[in-house]
Amino acid sequence: MSSIESIGKAANGAAIENVTFDEIQIGQTASLSRQLTIMDVELFATVSGNINPAHLDAKFAADSRFQKVIGPGMWTGSLISGVLGTYLPGAGSLYAGQTLQFRRPVGLGDIVTATVTVTEKRADRNIVVFDCQCTNQDGEIVVSGTAEVIAPTRKVRLPAHELPQIQMIRHDKHEALLAKCDDLPPVVTAVAYPCDASSLKGAVEAAEAGLIEPILVGPETAIREVAAANGLDITRYRVVDAAHSRAAAAAAVALARTGEAEAVMKGSLHTDELMSEVVRKETGLRTASRISHVFLMNVPTYNKTLLITDAAINIYPTLEDKVHIVQNAIDLAKVLGVATPRVAILSAVETINPKINTTLEAAALCKMADRGQITGGILDGPLAFDNAISAEAARTKGITSPVAGQPDILLAPDLEAGNMLVKQLSFLANADLAGIVLGAKVPVILTSRADNVRARLASCAVASLVAASRRKPSLAMAAE
Repeated sequence: MSSIESIGKAANGAAIENVTFDEIQIGQTASLSRQLTIMDVELFATVSGNINPAHLDAKFAADSRFQKVIGPGMWTGSLISGVLGTYLPGAGSLYAGQTLQFRRPVGLGDIVTATVTVTEKRADRNIVVFDCQCTNQDGEIVVSGTAEVIAPTRKVRLPAHELPQIQMIRHDKHEALLAKCDDLPPVVTAVAYPCDASSLKGAVEAAEAGLIEPILVGPETAIREVAAANGLDITRYRVVDAAHSRAAAAAAVALARTGEAEAVMKGSLHTDELMSEVVRKETGLRTASRISHVFLMNVPTYNKTLLITDAAINIYPTLEDKVHIVQNAIDLAKVLGVATPRVAILSAVETINPKINTTLEAAALCKMADRGQITGGILDGPLAFDNAISAEAARTKGITSPVAGQPDILLAPDLEAGNMLVKQLSFLANADLAGIVLGAKVPVILTSRADNVRARLASCAVASLVAASRRKPSLAMAAE
């Protein structure tokens, strides 16, 4: 009798060797152990199509028979397949049959050991019969059954197949952002020139999600034609007639300036048309702060929401501009729940070089933060992108920093660098994004035709949170 025990040995590059029909002995065993994680459950759902909420939704599972998330029974059964196909008999084996009885549930964190034991050999077809048992970490049987396998007749010894790394692309951070708005009233939002399907649909979807109460500003006939052509019901929303895109931008800004709207949202007009009205001295929405844009990026390979500024408004910001840009981003991070935001000031290098002006500006910004000219956050820079985002890269270069490897905010050196960074993360790293313009009297939502529904809703959620934070002081004064 021989025994083979493995906890993922085949995955670490070791060689695998099969056991031929002639070598197999009655009573011979092999086993494999795995701990069930939520990632296993989600991967199994992705491959099998089994999206039973008993396996994926903790809230649903709390009301189920077992009152917790449990693993799919066939995930446990698949461990038996793993033992048979990898260890005994191993390479070249073919399933002929399998029975399974499910005895106990397997919960997240349970360690399951699948063991197969040879009980019979049939020489006519090289069939080997196995008793199969899966036990948990307490030794309790969770699955039992019988397998029939056509065993290989040719001896094989091969390097273990290298499996690909798996990256889970989640959207739960955007979902958490939307959940923050559940108890907030819809934000009255002037939507400037929603005259194509994408922009009008975005406004309607945000309204249906309870995030905004839209005022549709633009040529009324055109807006209603777009709605009819795309099956959108806009009968409940106010429409303000404006002859063309420039007039729509001016009218939307006027609604915000007079207090009729708490936010402005870009429709199908060009960004420059809207922002020129926002920044107009006499009739716009300017404040003492410099207007800037912040992208919220939820990157699958990064553990928290990353704010990137400015990648949409200020082309070549001066040092004075960057003071406002950083402060706007810090204030937004606090609205989003970050107690003390960490700001990485990006440049091409992490050392101060008089020939690279952004490194000098980074040093100045850090000192200004030390002296209270920028408040509420922890700043460090200059930092190159690698050592800003990776603690390991920073250690390799001997950088000691309270920000490196854990920034909440990335301050781009200029719009070109910031815009390229945002699009690289979005299109190459599958990041979810949202965006908001800050520094004006009301938040401005700049959506893009390339934005999906999730991005549009998330941008509206950010505007809702910002608007709610601005109501609090006025409410406090009213109470006094």
